[in-house]
Amino acid sequence: MASSACADTPHHHTYSSHKKHHHSAIPAGHETLSVRARPARRGTQEVLSHKLMEQQVPGTNPLKTLAQLPGVQFQSDDPQGLDTYSNQLYMHGFTQNDIGMTLDGIPLGEPTFRNYNGLSALQAISSENVGQLDVTQSAGAESTPSTNNLGGSINYISANPKEKPGGTISQTFGSNALFHSFFRFDSGRLNDTGTKFFVSYMRNQGEKWKGGGDQFVQQVNTKLVQPINQHSQISAFFDWDALQMVNYQDYTPNWLKNNGTKLDNFYGTPNAWRNAYNASQGIFPASYKGISDPKDVSYYDSTASSSDIFGGITADLALTNKLRWKTTFYGHEETGHGTYANPYACRDASASPCPAQADTIQLNGSRIFEQVRKPAIERFGGITSLNYRIAHHALSAGLWYENNHYTSYAYAYQQPLPGEGAPLNPFGSFKGVPSRTLWGQEYNTNSFTAFVGDTYHPLPSLEIHAGFKSLLNTTRVGHATNWALRFPSLANGESLTTAKAFLPHISLDWHFLHHHELFVDISENVHAYPQSGYNSSNSPFAVSQAAYNATRNTLKPETAWTFAGGYRYTSPQLQGSLYLYRTNFNNRLQQILANTGAGALLTNNTTTVQNVGGVTMNGVDASVTVSPIEGLSLFNSVSYSHSTYDQNIRSGSTTYTTRGQQVVAYPRFMYKARLAYEWHNWQAFVDAQYYGRRSFSYTGDFKLPSYWMSDLGLSYTLHDVSLGALKTVSVHRLVFSFNIYNLANVKYASTMGQNGFTMNNAGGAALNNQSILLGNPRQFFGSVRAEF
Repeated sequence: MASSACADTPHHHTYSSHKKHHHSAIPAGHETLSVRARPARRGTQEVLSHKLMEQQVPGTNPLKTLAQLPGVQFQSDDPQGLDTYSNQLYMHGFTQNDIGMTLDGIPLGEPTFRNYNGLSALQAISSENVGQLDVTQSAGAESTPSTNNLGGSINYISANPKEKPGGTISQTFGSNALFHSFFRFDSGRLNDTGTKFFVSYMRNQGEKWKGGGDQFVQQVNTKLVQPINQHSQISAFFDWDALQMVNYQDYTPNWLKNNGTKLDNFYGTPNAWRNAYNASQGIFPASYKGISDPKDVSYYDSTASSSDIFGGITADLALTNKLRWKTTFYGHEETGHGTYANPYACRDASASPCPAQADTIQLNGSRIFEQVRKPAIERFGGITSLNYRIAHHALSAGLWYENNHYTSYAYAYQQPLPGEGAPLNPFGSFKGVPSRTLWGQEYNTNSFTAFVGDTYHPLPSLEIHAGFKSLLNTTRVGHATNWALRFPSLANGESLTTAKAFLPHISLDWHFLHHHELFVDISENVHAYPQSGYNSSNSPFAVSQAAYNATRNTLKPETAWTFAGGYRYTSPQLQGSLYLYRTNFNNRLQQILANTGAGALLTNNTTTVQNVGGVTMNGVDASVTVSPIEGLSLFNSVSYSHSTYDQNIRSGSTTYTTRGQQVVAYPRFMYKARLAYEWHNWQAFVDAQYYGRRSFSYTGDFKLPSYWMSDLGLSYTLHDVSLGALKTVSVHRLVFSFNIYNLANVKYASTMGQNGFTMNNAGGAALNNQSILLGNPRQFFGSVRAEF
């Protein structure tokens, strides 16, 4: 690609994810990863540059930038994509649970709201410190330290400290009182050996676009690099973050159709506690007209709080001019809690206060209790690998081990009766004795992987790779507790092991002419059994002991074979690619609820998690970028995915006709376009994305409508601006930017299935399924960034 405008257009390059960096470590005088103007080409891997992410509103989730690629869908209910509850990523039909994520090679675990073995990348690194994203949309390299990368991998690479002393100050203002601040100090080279570091602080706070309350996160990152001669280095990365989110209300398609977009929890609004208590007694606002179960709109609060300490140290050593040894040790601790002001304390819907009964939640008879979930993660691990070059071969081998201790407990805390005082602070410590311990489980997991690989270059233009990965993962659940009057005995003292000795990966990459390239990638991978608290996911352990006993002999870990291939053409004026794939996804685990009535957490649902067959995914991505003149580029892509269930599902005496139906939440057709222009100090872009209809039931008899989404960005950059009387101090880059998200102010459902999907729409089950979140309306942002 000839120009930076072209380079920062999201071309769908597909390169082999196995290829290693066999060059020497970065010399002390060279800066890298701060800005990459041209995407690197590595087989089935796409590299998103820092410059492309920089065009978004500061603090925006890099996955929102990733969504510009063909085959990728990212959803969130807030404009920056920061609400971890709502974030949802799909790549070629696979959800985020099946995508491995790492930061500088350190595993981040499953990128979900209730992450049990890691943390969201947003909480691991500030977006301003991300140097690039390496994205693989097949099963990923066998060297990836992950137990869940069935559908691809995403490696966040942190920017290095700069060679010269300096810093960055950035300030953003936006709709709904958004206030984003970022400060970074770079030490520059501190001595002759090249020691350097950076430390940064980020603070992001903004009100919700509807309802009350705000969403807040602050974060400290630091990175130290110590070169060892010209070919080796030791580096360390540290992260601390604190997050407090007031969640948006879960919606139903019926509410969106009949009641508008503004329904939300009471927290942060006038007379919030009084209105919430009235609703628990059946006294509802007029806006609830026509809602079949208005109490499910009537929560006082729903919040999420968490704090992480995360980091690692890496030695990347050139033992000889052909042999490199890289080793990383890391650790991570997460604490936090999620709240939900549950209005179902009384079995008698009309009584107030609650009548005395054996299974009363609270001693004072209040109709609302604070349901608090307290998850915690403690994990540590190590990764080591050797890379050896001989003749036309690049040999690699490595090991990864991690121990993870995860706990998930749910408690009921007493809320006051009206007139007895203020309600509990959902962001408080909740260190007191709860009214009830509702349920709880503890998990201990040991993960071990080993890999070997060989990349052979018989010709300079031809690369052939073969390798395999071995995985051993064992999880034991114990210390289970439950409130026997409302909840069944939970799975306890049980263990499951995922063992796969041979998971092969074969690929070929051939540059057969100057501008032309062909590639093939074939791989198998496995997803170890997931974990969660009771009734919270498709974890086989998150069920009653009876339900576990009923399925234990039929459980198998999820596996997938992926066959991918394609063609790419690259020249200064034209870039095009065609990517085809087929995936056979087997032993799919699914949570099946026998009862999803109101107040489901307190109605003793019968829940099972069982293997329900496979999914066959056939798809194609096609993209083209034209650059007719310098600085101007136009990108277009189309994606078609025929991802369907292989079998019908039988639950009890009912058979659901899921065979041949498109997988839930992922559209068959997507179209994406981006027009970008760069002229002197000006940069501008407008992009548009079209998402086809998405199934909201497993049988496909209810779908959410298609929609368009568009964004706009404009920036102006000044260089070497002196600071008045301070002749020796200048701003190297002063950037003013303006962005609009959801340019056309489209009303749409973004995230879907966060509370699960119904099997079908019988009796309006899908139409009334409270399991979608609404996308944000049009939002405006202005930013200024100074780099010293």
